[in-house]
Amino acid sequence: MPSLLSQDIMYLPGVGPNRKKMLSQELGIETYGDLLEYYPYKHVDRSKVYTVRELTGDMPFVQVVGRILSFETFSMGPRKERVVAHFSDGTGIMDLVWFNGSKYAKQTYQIGKDYLVFGRPSVFNNRIQVQHPDMDAVPTPAQGGEEAGGGLHMGMQPYYGTTEKMKKAGLNSRAVERLMKTLIDKLKEPIAETIPGFITGALHLMERNEALRAIHFPESARQLERARVRLKFEELFFVQLNILRYASDQRRKYRGYVFAHVGEIFNTFYNQYLPFPLTEAQKRVIREIRKDMGSGRQMNRLLQGDVGSGKTLVALMSMLIALDNGYQACIMAPTEILAEQHLQTIMAFLKDMPVRVALLTGIVKGRRRKEVLEGLLDGTIHILVGTHAVIEDTVQFARLGMVVVDEQHRFGVAQRAKLWGKGAPLNTPEGQLRGAPHVLVMTATPIPRTLAMTLYGDLDVSVIDELPPGRKPVVTRHFFDSRMTTLYDGMRQQIRQGRQIYVVFPLIEESEKTDLKNLEQGFEVLCEAFPEFRISKVHGKMKPADKEAEMQRFVSGETQMLVATTVIEVGVNVPNASVMVILDAQRFGLSQLHQLRGRVGRGADQSYCLLVTPYKLSEDTRKRIDIMCDTNDGFRIAEADLKLRGPGDLEGTQQSGMAFDLRIADIARDGQLVQMARDEAQRIIDEDPTCTAEKYQMLWERLQQLRRTSINWGAIS
Repeated sequence: MPSLLSQDIMYLPGVGPNRKKMLSQELGIETYGDLLEYYPYKHVDRSKVYTVRELTGDMPFVQVVGRILSFETFSMGPRKERVVAHFSDGTGIMDLVWFNGSKYAKQTYQIGKDYLVFGRPSVFNNRIQVQHPDMDAVPTPAQGGEEAGGGLHMGMQPYYGTTEKMKKAGLNSRAVERLMKTLIDKLKEPIAETIPGFITGALHLMERNEALRAIHFPESARQLERARVRLKFEELFFVQLNILRYASDQRRKYRGYVFAHVGEIFNTFYNQYLPFPLTEAQKRVIREIRKDMGSGRQMNRLLQGDVGSGKTLVALMSMLIALDNGYQACIMAPTEILAEQHLQTIMAFLKDMPVRVALLTGIVKGRRRKEVLEGLLDGTIHILVGTHAVIEDTVQFARLGMVVVDEQHRFGVAQRAKLWGKGAPLNTPEGQLRGAPHVLVMTATPIPRTLAMTLYGDLDVSVIDELPPGRKPVVTRHFFDSRMTTLYDGMRQQIRQGRQIYVVFPLIEESEKTDLKNLEQGFEVLCEAFPEFRISKVHGKMKPADKEAEMQRFVSGETQMLVATTVIEVGVNVPNASVMVILDAQRFGLSQLHQLRGRVGRGADQSYCLLVTPYKLSEDTRKRIDIMCDTNDGFRIAEADLKLRGPGDLEGTQQSGMAFDLRIADIARDGQLVQMARDEAQRIIDEDPTCTAEKYQMLWERLQQLRRTSINWGAIS
């Protein structure tokens, strides 16, 4: 028998066809259950009724019961007016004010009738006033209103997010609240549980039935908080359970190769070719990787570290362990420029060692491509560096044992899984399984731990939190665009000292909607301001060959300045570039600013990042700029960015294959609940990897239901 919660929302009293269409289009609400899980964004305590005499101008929201004595209308210029209702409860008089609301106020509210007025008080002309108040008629005793406010919601009032289109159609927060009250009154039977009692009991969580009712209409602040904790945990728990169950399923299909020893290739490199001593952080991460590779299970490890922390060297040494055990390795990068950079870096590290390294990108064609494919198949190519071209079906390896994926957020989980399928069959005690290459995922985008657990829940995490010795932190300064002359003088001085400069613009073409500087115009301005220097220009709409040529001019030192869009955010290593100028820095997110700053500071010289903005900035923007100037710690910056913008806006999370559709949990602020959900999900997967045992039947049914509904599981379903 279908649940009442699966009933079409159109049949809820007060909805009907028109409102159903609005709720569906604007909020994705199709059923009673969808409405029930549309949670309020805040509650306001309306349990106390004040008298006019008690009110002051610095109080938060208050409510008063009284009646309108009279209306007055004041002209404020052509077609503008202010309507004032003089309102009294017998202890004093206050004003209710509407701007351009004469028709609405006088038609809606009556003189001499009792109303419950709710709003934020202020003082104007020595009298308390409330602008655009929220008002409800107080029922008379004959209507069941035996006391002030009778029949009205007088406790913790919920507030629901609505769109402008909904408000124009009369579906504001109060209207949604009334629909919610109607729905909950109709739910006579308890709402079905989704988490077994042995989990909710052990964690002291509220039952789902009580939580779903209390989240809308709580009896107290404490009950509201307990309802929030229960529903947040549930949401995070099922995300974690799904990720871990998927990863477990993949790992049952594949068996990791056992790299039993570190041999001649690794030791020769370590003892004779290592360009500088490893940091303690690099040594720790290599030990973690080495342990994974020898365990017999496939490694899936996320390696985080700021630009310049030495991730590529760690990746190379990990690949050399694969070579020592008779396997090939490959490294996959998101762009051709970055792939070629990796090729040059790896070959510079290896020098004359007998290790054959090849490149495979979209522009490697014809005979060159054929030679690479043959070398991979016969095993004479040891390390392949490439772009997404690596995962094409035509690319076959003799024995692929190690895969490094750089800048994971540019690749989805499905693409990573495609690399697993390039392993060779293995005979195991359980029968023939496909061997899965060990996977090391690298990112220079610092990801807060709570977000990493949600975004990459199937990966173990390693962090290089230490820069190599001799690296000086980049000095970051804020300039207003009224001081460009001073900025140009400083840039000129740096170039005369032999340094190079990046200048980054946020846009390529003129936009009618914004006042952003145009890169083309900016390039011309800089050419006029610096006639004595040579300047390159790079943006995303250039042909790859032209872009590459311009980048190479800058890399070789032929040009002193590179004017670019964020195409250089993940790009080449130019140790001589010591200044990063970011124009209209207020248009960038924190993580993006930090990535751009990482382009400089790669040499021994002191480097600078100069953030240029207009003088007028929002509070959030000032916070972003201040954080950038205060710290170079990528994890602090990522945490702040997560709190300011939310996970769905963070650079990379939308491309990762895991979009966020969390209704109540907050990744930035619910770290403890994320960890608790992860631990509980892991415990269950360890006991029953498929979640189909009888004791977990409830969990399995909920997972199946979530797949069919609006929760976005991304590429992991």
